[in-house]
Amino acid sequence: MTEARDVLHRLAHAYGIQTVYRGHDGLEHRVSDATLAEILTALGCAVEPDGLAGLEAALEHRRLTPWRRVLPHTTVCRAGSGTSVPVHVPHGSLVSLEAVLEDGRSWPLEQLEDFTEPQEVSGEPVGQATFRLPPDLPLGWHLLRASLEEGGPDGERRVEATLVVVPDRLDTADVFRQRRGWGLSTQLYSARSAASWGLGDFHDLAGLAVQAAAHGGDFVLTNPLHASAPTPPVVSSPYSPSTRRFVHPMYLRIEDLPEYADCTPEHRAQVDELASSHRAANTMADTLDRNAAYADKLVALRWLYQVPRSPAREQAYRDYCAEEGQGLEEFALWCALRAHLAADDPVWRDPGLVPGGVLAERYRRELAEEIGLYRWMQWLCDEQLAAAQSTARTAGMRLGLMLDLAVGADRNNADAWMLQDLLVSSMSVGAPPDMYNQVGQDWSQSPWHPERLAETGYRAYRDMLRSVLRHAGGLRVDHILGMFRLWWVPVGRSPLDGAYVEYDHEAMIGILALEAHRAAAVVVGEDLGTFEPWVQDYLAERGLLGTSILWFEQHDGVPRPPRDYRVQCLTSVNTHDLPPTAGYLTDLHVDLREQLGLLTDPAGERRRSAEERRAYLRALQEEGLYPPDAEPDLAETGERADVVLALHRYLAQAPSLLHGVALVDAVGEKRIQNQPGTQQHEYPNWEVPLADAAGRPVLIDDLGAVPGFSRLLRAVDRELAP
Repeated sequence: MTEARDVLHRLAHAYGIQTVYRGHDGLEHRVSDATLAEILTALGCAVEPDGLAGLEAALEHRRLTPWRRVLPHTTVCRAGSGTSVPVHVPHGSLVSLEAVLEDGRSWPLEQLEDFTEPQEVSGEPVGQATFRLPPDLPLGWHLLRASLEEGGPDGERRVEATLVVVPDRLDTADVFRQRRGWGLSTQLYSARSAASWGLGDFHDLAGLAVQAAAHGGDFVLTNPLHASAPTPPVVSSPYSPSTRRFVHPMYLRIEDLPEYADCTPEHRAQVDELASSHRAANTMADTLDRNAAYADKLVALRWLYQVPRSPAREQAYRDYCAEEGQGLEEFALWCALRAHLAADDPVWRDPGLVPGGVLAERYRRELAEEIGLYRWMQWLCDEQLAAAQSTARTAGMRLGLMLDLAVGADRNNADAWMLQDLLVSSMSVGAPPDMYNQVGQDWSQSPWHPERLAETGYRAYRDMLRSVLRHAGGLRVDHILGMFRLWWVPVGRSPLDGAYVEYDHEAMIGILALEAHRAAAVVVGEDLGTFEPWVQDYLAERGLLGTSILWFEQHDGVPRPPRDYRVQCLTSVNTHDLPPTAGYLTDLHVDLREQLGLLTDPAGERRRSAEERRAYLRALQEEGLYPPDAEPDLAETGERADVVLALHRYLAQAPSLLHGVALVDAVGEKRIQNQPGTQQHEYPNWEVPLADAAGRPVLIDDLGAVPGFSRLLRAVDRELAP
């Protein structure tokens, strides 16, 4: 390695960029110098990869960066840890430090006898004082306040920074140690009832929770409900939202709104007519039409927005707006702007059209009515989510709703505009190559800037978590590994040209634990894929559950015995990126990928799949869950359902605290909801309505009549009984 390259790699490490990574193939892969330089530039350190003098200067500047600040931007400490905080002041200056708690109390901190050699910064000596944070600081969002004795009129200067005290361990899942829990997982838009507008909605979510609870279920896990574009067309994937903080009004049940009951008979008749035009779609198994349903819901919502609110209802609306604060205001403004301006309108590039900018404030005045509409719709979503959670808990569920948090938001939408100072627009989040995606993945989502998060006290991250957790008994975090490191891909480059960038996982996981603790919610981290071995142990230590998928729990073709599964885990047979179990057993995933040209060796893939099925069948037989020496005819619906049932019973032998049952498995569905690596013109990703083994549409109202639905749920509940 040349001297310049050595310094480049040391500089990359200083910024948290990993210069090598271990791939799914078990081999070590090196990141190119060009990629390292691009990511350094994106982080605010523009260098030439072969310029030795510039690299050395940048490395020295980076080394002294903490010494240029009196306090770290944000200090996150675990309750009971008793950690310390460095304070940097002109050498020889006196300084005191106190914690100002969120309830207003002040807590003077003790300075430690801990000499650190002063450093020269910009020609001046800077010293370091170290203060102790007592272990009994209460959980919460506090401030550190340093008081420096200096010359001048008052002789003192104060500097403040964020202090967050987080739980050492989240204990919300401990209730399931006495009796393990299970729940249904569903793609809500696909789970319709007779009264739906062609798409599943919040009313259907509540109905599904009631039916699961009647069989002993503790939660319903749904896809991310994040907002998409404010007007059609909207992106089909719930994992590519425009913002992760706010909710998609597409899921509103219009007829449940008090404004619907209070509107004029004429408007009610018009709403009913719109609804009836979509109800025929509920009995069809063709692809869902989000855009048509959402467009008509928006028409109805505009009518109902004009209905006067009662004083009590008006106060509830105002309270919600106050709780969500400026973030709601900016999102509603973006929605109005996006409905008014095309996505490629050059005015978006106007420097005045940023949050708080002159042009943005002009539009805020001009579009006040439209902004009010979008703000109001978020309140309606909040109300209906609250009602669904209340229904689920009243029905006997221990958790109720388990919501899903996507990895990020689309690079050209609401979060990109609202949080542009905190996101790195020149980079895209993705994943390196794996066995399913041999060229890697680019998710077209801008990553958080690690240092800007800390500089702003992680407020945007905290506010997003608070909003998502308002009415959730549980939270699934998609790709929770991204809170440790994310695969950054320079925009316009191949995912092969990416690198991992590290995040302060103590802060990211700690803040998540704090907000989940305050919401009394269980957190499930999706920790599948390429990760460092210690990560799963760390999550378990912090009280977060991991994720195990039956088909992934094998070694050299031998299924892992259920007793060896993790305890701190949500365990399921499948996931939304694989076919339902009935489809997996019949090679639907192989057929589809071969048809789409995604396989380089279809015959080899079929052999591997057949061997996998035989291995799991043997495992079922060894556990006494399937007749010995039997060879099921998986083309026959009944025999296939018997194997699906046996696999769920097999998995229920695992000690995992939570078990997931996919709704598609409970009704015999075979079609895959999402085929990674494809576009909508290749496969209708996220547009597949719920259907049974024969391809007939299944409505929430009729689940009890579906052969096998109650049978599967009752079997899982019995297996999990203490």
